This record gives sequence, structure tokens and C-alpha cells, in this order.
Amino acid sequence: MFDTLLIANRGEIACRVAATARRMGIRTVAVYSDADANARHVAACDQAVYIGGSEPRASYLRADAILQAARDTGAGAIHPGYGFLSENEAFAQAAQQAGIAFVGPPASAIAAMGSKSAAKSLMEKAGVPLVPGYHGDNQDPQFLKTQADGIGYPVLIKASAGGGGKGMRVVESSGAFLDALASCQREAASSFGDDRVLIERYLQKPRHIEIQVFADTQGNCVYLFERDCSVQRRHQKVIEEAPAPGMTEERRRAMGEAAVAAARAVGYVGAGTVEFIAEPDGRFYFMEMNTRLQVEHPVTEMITGHDLVEWQLRVAAGQPLPARQEDLRINGHAIEARIYAENPEKGFLPSIGTLAYLGLPPHTAFANADIRVDGGVRTGDTITPFYDPMIAKLIVHGADRDQARQRMLQALAQTQAVGVQTNVAFLSRLMKDTAFAAADLDTGLIERQRATLLPEPQPADAATLALASAAVLVRQGLAQPNATSAGKGRADPWDARDGWRLGGQYQRHLQWVDNGETRRVTVARQGGAWTLDTGAGPQPFLWRAHASANPNLAYGLRITLAGHENAGTVVLHADRAHVFGDNGAHVLELYDPLAHAQDTQGEHAGGLTAPMPGKIISISVKAGDTVEKGQPLLVMEAMKMEHTISAPGDGKVEEVFYGVGDQVTEGAELVSIGA
Repeated sequence: MFDTLLIANRGEIACRVAATARRMGIRTVAVYSDADANARHVAACDQAVYIGGSEPRASYLRADAILQAARDTGAGAIHPGYGFLSENEAFAQAAQQAGIAFVGPPASAIAAMGSKSAAKSLMEKAGVPLVPGYHGDNQDPQFLKTQADGIGYPVLIKASAGGGGKGMRVVESSGAFLDALASCQREAASSFGDDRVLIERYLQKPRHIEIQVFADTQGNCVYLFERDCSVQRRHQKVIEEAPAPGMTEERRRAMGEAAVAAARAVGYVGAGTVEFIAEPDGRFYFMEMNTRLQVEHPVTEMITGHDLVEWQLRVAAGQPLPARQEDLRINGHAIEARIYAENPEKGFLPSIGTLAYLGLPPHTAFANADIRVDGGVRTGDTITPFYDPMIAKLIVHGADRDQARQRMLQALAQTQAVGVQTNVAFLSRLMKDTAFAAADLDTGLIERQRATLLPEPQPADAATLALASAAVLVRQGLAQPNATSAGKGRADPWDARDGWRLGGQYQRHLQWVDNGETRRVTVARQGGAWTLDTGAGPQPFLWRAHASANPNLAYGLRITLAGHENAGTVVLHADRAHVFGDNGAHVLELYDPLAHAQDTQGEHAGGLTAPMPGKIISISVKAGDTVEKGQPLLVMEAMKMEHTISAPGDGKVEEVFYGVGDQVTEGAELVSIGA
């Protein structure tokens, strides 16, 4: 076994690999960019090497800088994680030529499976069923359109070298094909340096099921069962679970043996995932093989009890697989939810900013337990536009699927993030969704259940307003005795901070802005009795604060309002109260009339603004153009994904404020449209 491992990645996967390496007694080396100088993965390793600028192409995609870092630190192996250079055959080959073990398959296997088109041709020769489509080398747009017309719509355009939902579009009609193709090619070139695509028939109500395979240098190859990754948005996985609900032993064996055959066909070594698309009648088709560890590998670890990163390191060191096929068993059920900094209500757009507060349920980190968290950021870290906006992976295990689902619900209720938008509330609704609970899964579930998964915001209830108001009082030093200790008092009444006033009366008015509506709350004390009025009249009110991990920011509270108890955590940050309570999460803004008296209208108020920081990569209109509602105006790129900005209504373009190539900040006005 090598004694030093360089981890050529960042974020949670770099932390994940470092955790196993440390347990195995292997020294670790991190690499980092400008944006990651103080990142968690840097602190997780024994040594760190700076490799360049914040853009991936200036750092994590620089094979030369990473190989030099490995040489300089005496690393005997490089673990590429996933993404970046993990499936780059040239990088794998260069590492081997430098005498450094690449923790992954040989370059020849990456080459064979790295191109979706080539892989499908290989699988076709091996007799593995394929979805009807075109996987050839001719990339002429008109030729590809002709192929799509022949396949029949809807079709799916996919980047040949792609992954993670990037460079992928569903096209519903022939007229929309060329624009979608151009967008896919731009996104593929930006993300993978390769703009080639393939075309496939878009299956209706398909499930996405993948098989984890593992092979060693002694010729052994096994499959560690399957994962269901059907719940997706924008072609990117949101929920993964193992085993796949409804999977029969016969079908599991058929898919597993097909996956092993695919791995053997390319002389595979290490961890790999063979992905299939499955129809409701049980037929399955090969999609692609990811020649690396998958983001969702923890659910496989949970049900098998094996550490797949340890398996990777042992295989890379020339050791045989730790288990044979007949030794592998499925134990219970595991579900993984990806916690993202994104706004589900705005098309899952990434949310950029500093993570002012991060609260997590009791858990183990990077190790199996009832609740496990694999995370790459901490409170105070910044979610930047340069990388994937994942905050953490929340993984749970249960005796069966329903117990795992209930456990996930409990864990999500204890997951609290402030400073960026997150998908936590959306994930909770997903866990409660009737279709998900019944395991009626397919890749269109989120879109089909959109009305219930993405409902209109509801006004805060009285308990939420009471929790927010109590937090403000506690922050200002107003401590109230709880019901059992009330009346015991202090020796010196002048030391008390309980709202006492000469004459026995105290009153505090608070104005909360709740989804644009002002909600007035009055907290009052008459003698020793407290009341809170949210508009329906004064009600008896008690509150009690308990210890918090962040006492100057987060307040753990238990309130009693009109005889009903509620508990929650309130994070006060930037004039907002982030209330995490029994009724979910809610954000209220504390209205300060004096501060708002000086508000002024912006120079271009009312214009079409940038929903996130990013770069303008194309503009399709100019001043004077007449546009219709929904017409694309420009395309922004952020986090390696393209986002089209469309006209909110009919009108005339008055001014375009930026040009192609310009970087813009969130909220910047992009286009002014008049009536």
C-alpha cells in the first residue's frame, strides 16, 4: 500500500476520500484553487498544494499542475474523485507514466467508456440492449436533425463526454432541435472540452437504475447491487436509494451480470457504475458507464457494509477484491438526499453566497450509521459560482424503505442553512409525496408532481411569528422566567432583564415582512403576565431559550402560546429571522421604518435582472426589437450550466445593458423592456 495519496478534487468527495485514507493510515495531500484557499477539504488533509485560479480550467482541470504536486509531495497515488479529471484518459495515462498509481480504471477502459457514442457501439456488439438513437461521429447539425426526425420526437440530446445533467436537452419538436443542439454543444464544450453529442429516443416514464461494479487486477469482478436514481431535476439526480424499489431477484441478477459483462469487455479495474434506463414493463437499456466513483456511492455502502473508497485504494495498490459475489448481501434500505444551495421555486437556480449558519442532525461523518452526512462545507464557507453548489449529502439507513423515508424526514427537519437558498424544504415535501412514498418512481416524477412539490408560499402562522419575536427579545437581553420558575425572582430587582417597567407595563411592537406582506406583532407584559398579539387579540405567551451551538446567531426556543407548545431554532441574520420549527422553515424580515425611510429606486428599477452571478454567453435581441412573452433574450452561464433569460411579457427592448462575455452580479439589470 502506498503511504501518500494526492486527492485531485475538492469539496465533499475530497473530504470523503481523506476520511478513509486517514483511517487506513495513509498520508493525504490536497490541491486547491484561489476560491478554495480556506476550504474544508484543505483542512482535512495533511498537506495542501496551490494549483491555480478559481475557474476549474485554471486549477482542478490542470493535469500538469496536479501531477507536479504529486511529484513534489512524494505521492504514490492520485485519487481523482468524481468530475474534473476523474474520467480523463490522458490524465490517467500521464499518472501511470509518471510512476504514480491512478485510483481508477486503466486509460484504455476510460477511453472505451468515456465517449457515450463509442460505449454504445461497444455494448451493441456485446449484445446489451440499447435505446434507439444515433451514436455516430457525424456531428453536422443538419445531419443530426435528420437523425432526430427519423427517431421521432421527443428526443434527448446528450453530450458524448457528459455527466451531471450538463450538455443535455429534451427536444419536443423538429423546429426546436437546432437551437437546443447549439446550446448543448456550447455547454458540453465549456464543461468537458468536447462538444460532440448523441441523439436518443426520449422514453416515457422511465426509471434510472444503475449497477455498482468493482474489478481488480487479478481478474475478479463483482456487482454490489443496484441504486435507483430516478428522482431527478434538470437531468441531475436529487434522491438516490438502494436497493431499487420493486426489484426482483431475477432482474437484479440479469442487470448485475450485464454490468459485469460490460466491465469485463473493456478490461475494467476499480469502481465503476453501469447505468441503465428501465421501462415500466421491466425492459432495460444500457445508457452509459461512469468510470469512477459515483456521488451516490454511500447508499451502496450503507446496504452492503463495505467502504468503497477503501476498496478503490486496495485495488489500486494491486490487492484483490475484499469480497466475492457470493459474500455480498443486502441489509435494509438506504436513501441519499443531495442538499444543494439552490432555489427550487426559481427553476432550481444555484444560490451564491456565504453559508452564515449550518445546522445538521446528530450524525456520523463519512461512515455508516442510521444518519450519515458527507459534507464539504462549513459555517462561514462561501458557495461560489465556480463549482457545483452542493452543501452536503444526507444519507439514512432503515430496516426497510418506509423506515428509511421516515428517518430522512426527521433528518431533513434538523438540517438548517442560512445565507443561501437551499432545497431542504423541497426535499421534505418530496419525502412526503404520495407517489414517492408508494415508490411510483420515474425520471419525470418532480415535473409531474410540481403542484404539490413546489406550492405557492404560505403565510407564517402565529407560532412561527411568536418564535421569531421571542428570538428578537432574547437577542436584546430580555430573559423571561419559564412557567415553573416564574415568581422566584432575583435578590436584586434592578438586575432582572424581564421587561419590568414602573407601573408594571411593558410593550414591544415588531413588524415582520412575510412574503411581501407586513405582519404586526405586539409583545406585552402586564404585571407578571405576558401576551402576544398577531392580529387576533392578545394571547398568553411564555418562552424559554436553551443553549445553542451559535449563541450569537442561533436561538433554540420553546414557546407556549395560548396553551400550545412549539419548539424551534431561530437564526437571526441580516435583519431576517430564519425560523426552523415544527411547521417547517420560514424566513421573515424584520422591518425597520427608519432604515427603509431612505430607500431609493435603482437606476433601472423594474428591469429584467440576473437571477444569479454569471457570464453572458449569447444575446439574441437588441434595442428596438419587439419581443413576445417567453421569447429567449439572452443566455447566462453559471456553475457550468446554461440558463436562458426570457421575456416576461410582450414589449419592446429599450436597452441591453451588457455584452457577450460580460460577468454580471445577482440582481444586475440585463435588459429593459417597455410596453
